[in-house]
Amino acid sequence: MITAIVLAAGESKRMGEPKMLMPWGKSTVLQTVISTLQKSGLNDILVVTGGARAQIESLIGKTVQTIFNKDYINDDMLLSIQVGLRAKIREASAALICLGDQPQMQEKSAREIITAWEQNRARIIVPSYEKHRGHPWLIAREYWDEIINMPTEQTMRDFFKQHKSEIFYVNVETPTILQDLDTPEDYLKFKP
Repeated sequence: MITAIVLAAGESKRMGEPKMLMPWGKSTVLQTVISTLQKSGLNDILVVTGGARAQIESLIGKTVQTIFNKDYINDDMLLSIQVGLRAKIREASAALICLGDQPQMQEKSAREIITAWEQNRARIIVPSYEKHRGHPWLIAREYWDEIINMPTEQTMRDFFKQHKSEIFYVNVETPTILQDLDTPEDYLKFKP
């Protein structure tokens, strides 16, 4: 089973308001990410919350699981990934690590990553657009302990660098795997 771990714990400092709650089409940023994952065939979705926890949990209700990253104030993506992996360590064989602020993520991209896992059983799968690594990534269960035990001064870049020969790249035809929403300018640029 693949679990999707959606990273939504940031404080949105550069945006100036909780970006997960911002309007996106007829929905919100975070709801769009969740809907895209569900349409791509993933039923097990865990949202890691932090900043704006109460509003996010109220927004998504019981449609997916949530877990709180009590160290969200450190604004460290690795800590949120570790929280999510710990919560799913006995349940899943792989995790699709997704950005909660990437509503441009396309269902097709997610499906291509899932298909690569099903067909190749590659242990680390990363989408690539014109040789630029993007999100979401799929990480097989056998690497979870290593990621969970990474010291806080490291990042996922360190993990990918250490395992660069094991990465299976899925070439996609859209730059949306490279785009997330950090600033009001990003939001205005990408908003549908």
